[in-house]
Amino acid sequence: MTIRRYLVTGATGAQGGAVARLLAARGADVRGLARRSRASPAGVAVHAGDLGDAAAVRAAFEGVTHAALTLPLEYDHATVVRYARNLAGAARAARVRRLVLNTNTPLPERPTDRPGFETRRAAEEVLRASGVPTVVVRPTVYLDNLHSPWHGPALVRDGVLACPLPAELPVAWMAHADLARVVVAALDREGPEMEGRVLSVGGPEALTGPELADALGRGLGREVRYVPLGVDRFEAGLARAVGAGAAAGVAGIYHHVASGRDPALLAPDPARTARTLGVRLTPAAEWAGAQRWERWAEAPAR
Repeated sequence: MTIRRYLVTGATGAQGGAVARLLAARGADVRGLARRSRASPAGVAVHAGDLGDAAAVRAAFEGVTHAALTLPLEYDHATVVRYARNLAGAARAARVRRLVLNTNTPLPERPTDRPGFETRRAAEEVLRASGVPTVVVRPTVYLDNLHSPWHGPALVRDGVLACPLPAELPVAWMAHADLARVVVAALDREGPEMEGRVLSVGGPEALTGPELADALGRGLGREVRYVPLGVDRFEAGLARAVGAGAAAGVAGIYHHVASGRDPALLAPDPARTARTLGVRLTPAAEWAGAQRWERWAEAPAR
């Protein structure tokens, strides 16, 4: 049996952390790479290093056979391309057998003027041209974002779900745990048919805003109503948490969706994910019912 050693970038973050935890829970040999090594997932040895530091990236890749890549909230084009080139060079030098890139977002078919999309498209192009067998995973938006200080208190105390998405737009909201299962399946699925694949993934059901509110309400055990949030207001609030540059990158995605030019972008076919990878996706009501919402009962809303 061939020995596998996995590297997960962003292993102390939400998306990379979910991948690292799943691999570790399965008994895999997992190494993480993150800007800071604190709050390491159990069973994961996290190396501190920046993706912009080519030497640090190469050191993290030593002895690695499979790598799951998640990029940070960075939307400067030159910086993201440098990250991708450092990752590609290190993976090539280590003779990695499979890379899986999580783009953090779906990508429109045609180029746009939105850095949130185009920096990820550029990273994808660099890695797919690296000569290292690569699979790309393009996820939608995350249910776990709703279990946060920005949404949790309003959901629990007021029964309000406010999101920067049109109420009538169907969206296949996805759980981080499902993303992890998709990424790990893409890492481990043998055969040349996986190489070069681009997988648009989301949750098992495309829900409008009110349908999502109803699903969350069933999981919470209370009535929840959906309130469309203006994208500019969303961006201003996000900027206070992650900085203006990162907030503009994220908000650009919602501006694009709100324009109505790409109505199917956030609703990929869930059956394709099941057929390709054999992963069961979690319905929103089931996800909501498994969360510990009581933590937000007394927490201040943001």
